Amino acid sequence: MKIRFALPVLFAAFTFNAVAQTNNTSIAAYTQAKAPLRQSPYIELPLGAIKPQGWLREMLTRQKTGATGNLDKLYPLVMGKRNGWLGGDGDLWERGPYWIDGLLPLAYLLQDKELIAKVQPWIEWSLKSQRADGYFGPSKDLSPEAGIQRDNAQDWWPKMVMLKVMQQYYTATGDKRIIPFMTKYFKYQLQELPKNHLDHWTFWARYRGGDNLAMVYWLYNKTGDKFLLDLGELIHKQTFDYTNAFLNSEMMLTDNSIHGVNLAEGMKEPIIYYQHHPEAKYADAMAKGFRDLSKYNESVPGMFGGDESLHGNNPTQGSELCSAVEMMYTLENTLAITGDVGYADHLEKVAFNVLPTQIDENFIGRQYFQQANQVMITRAVRNFDINHDGTDLCYGILTGYACCTSNMHQGWPKFAQNLWYATPDKGLAALVYSASEVKAIVGNNIEVTFKEETNYPFDETIKFTFGSKKAVSFPLSLRIPAWCRKASIKINGKDYRQADGNQVVKINREWKQGDVVELTLPMHVFKNTGYENSISVQRGPIVYALKIGEDVKQVKNTKDADVYGDSYTEIRPTTPWNYGLIRVDDKKLDESYKAQPAAAFSTYPWSQANAPVQLKTKGRRIPSWQLYNDSAGPLPYSTIWNFDTAKEEEELTLIPYGCTRLRIAQFPVIDKR
Repeated sequence: MKIRFALPVLFAAFTFNAVAQTNNTSIAAYTQAKAPLRQSPYIELPLGAIKPQGWLREMLTRQKTGATGNLDKLYPLVMGKRNGWLGGDGDLWERGPYWIDGLLPLAYLLQDKELIAKVQPWIEWSLKSQRADGYFGPSKDLSPEAGIQRDNAQDWWPKMVMLKVMQQYYTATGDKRIIPFMTKYFKYQLQELPKNHLDHWTFWARYRGGDNLAMVYWLYNKTGDKFLLDLGELIHKQTFDYTNAFLNSEMMLTDNSIHGVNLAEGMKEPIIYYQHHPEAKYADAMAKGFRDLSKYNESVPGMFGGDESLHGNNPTQGSELCSAVEMMYTLENTLAITGDVGYADHLEKVAFNVLPTQIDENFIGRQYFQQANQVMITRAVRNFDINHDGTDLCYGILTGYACCTSNMHQGWPKFAQNLWYATPDKGLAALVYSASEVKAIVGNNIEVTFKEETNYPFDETIKFTFGSKKAVSFPLSLRIPAWCRKASIKINGKDYRQADGNQVVKINREWKQGDVVELTLPMHVFKNTGYENSISVQRGPIVYALKIGEDVKQVKNTKDADVYGDSYTEIRPTTPWNYGLIRVDDKKLDESYKAQPAAAFSTYPWSQANAPVQLKTKGRRIPSWQLYNDSAGPLPYSTIWNFDTAKEEEELTLIPYGCTRLRIAQFPVIDKR
C-alpha cells in the first residue's frame, strides 16, 4: 500500500493562553509558535493530560513493575548510585539519560509517586551540576569507542537526551528552574560550538542534532530569545545534511551507508528545521526519505534492515530496538509539525507490530535485533552487519548491546503522550488511537474531557464520550487511516458522515455533557509486496504472521555474563515454518484470509496465547526452503509453481505480528497452473 505524504494548509497563528492542572501545579499548557517560527497544526498537550487506559495502560504498568521501574536494581553497575548523572563515577554518557527519558513520562502518565520520586534525583543533580558558564552534566565524558574518560570533554550528545528529559519535566510540573537552566546552556552552546563542533569528540551528536534543535525551538516559543534562532542555524549547519542526502544522494539505496539508530533518530532534522524555514525542500526531503526507506530497506513491519548499519529489506536482516523507539519519536514529531496522516499510519504500524514483540511480556528481557522472518531465536552468528557474539536475537536484559536496555523505555510512554493534540483553532485532535482519557482546555478556555473506549487496533470501533460542566463549541479532529476505504462517524447514535481514508475529519459543533461520537474504521485484508516479490498480509494497521510452535529454553550464560547478562532466552520451532501462501485475487482476500476474533479480549493482547484476532488461510510447504545460519534460508523468489512444493495444501493460522516471537511475515507466493 502506498502512503502519500503531503503538507497540509498552513494554520494561522493566534494567541491562546491555556492553563492545565498537573500534579497540583498550574502551568501554561499549549505553547504557540512565536514569529518567525511556523505554527504547527498540532500542539503537544502537557504531560499528564492524557491517561492511557485498556491494554496500553497495562503495557505501562508492566513497564513500572519491569525494567523501566527497576533498572537501578536490574542494571546496578550502570543505573545505580554510581551513575555519573547522579554524581558518581559510573556511566557518564548516554545510558542514564536514556533511561530517564522513558521513566519520567511513564511516571507522570501513571501519576505514580514512587516513580516520580525515583526520577527526581536525576533532575536535581543535573540542575545543580550547571556551571557558571552554562555547561551541565558530569565533569568527565566517556567515549565508549575509545574506552577512556577525558576531563571536560563535553560531548554534546548525552546532553541532548537530558534536554528532552528537562522539557518533558517542565510540561509535567511547570518547574520554573527549567527555563533559565536551558537558556543558560544554550548560551554556552552558542559560544562553544563555533570552536568545538557537534562531532568534536564523538560523531553521534552530528547525526542526532535534530533533537538539540527541537529543544532550542521549544524554548524559543517559551521565551522569544532571539539568540536561540542564531543557535538553531549553527546546529543545523553542523548536523549531518539529511536534506541533501534524502533528495540528492543514494544513501538509502546503499548498504552500510549510515548507522541505523542515527537514521531513525536523526532523520527528523529537516522537518524540525522547517519550522524556521518552511521551504518545500525540507518537507519534500522528509517525505522522500521515508518513501525510499520503505522501498529499499523496509523488512520488519514499519522498520528497516539496520543491524547495525543500513542493510536492505531481506526479511532475515536485523532491526534494532533502539531504532524502533527512536523512529516512533521521529514520527511523533513529524506528525505534529506537518499534520500529514501518513506519518500517523506509519507510527501505528511500528507501535502495533514491531514494539510489542521485541520486549518480553514482563518488560525485562528484550531483543537487540528482530527479524521479520524469525524462525530460530538462538545464540548464533547471522548475516548481520555486526554480530555481538551471537546473542543479538536472544531475549535478555543485556543481550546484543546494552544501549537498548537503557533506551527501550521511551517507546510506549511517548506513544501514549501523542494520542491527543491541541489544535491552533482551540480544539482537540485524536490522531493515534488507543483507549484513553484526555483532559484539555478548548474553546474559550473551558476544561473538557474525552473518554476514548476501544480495543483498537484489533477492534474497528472507537467510542468518544464528552464531558464538561458547560456546553462549549470547538472542533474535534479525527484521523481516518489510509488503509481504511470508508469510515463512518455517528454522533449520539445518528449518522454524521462517511469519509474516505487518508484524511482528517473535523467535527465543529457545540458539545454537551454526555455527547458520544462513534468512529468505525472497517478493516479489510490487503497485501504488500516486498523482497524477492514476497508478500506480507495486513488487516487494518496489523501485519499478520505465521503462528509457529515454540520450545522455550532459559540458558545460563557461563561464557560472558558480565557483557551479555547471566542468562538469556532461546526459542526454537516445534512446527514447520517453510510455507508459501496460495496466490488469490486481490478482490477475494477477505474470503481467503478469514478473520476469527478470540472469544475474549485480554488486557495483555501481545502473546501467542492471547492473540485477539487470527486469520485462517491456505498454504503449501516448500521443501527446498531450509535453515541457513539459524535463520530462514534465502527466500524463494515468487512466483513458485506447484511442482516445487508439497502436494497438499494446509490450513495455516496467521496471528498479529506483535503476538509472535517465531514467525514468517514475508511469504513466498505459490501459483497454481
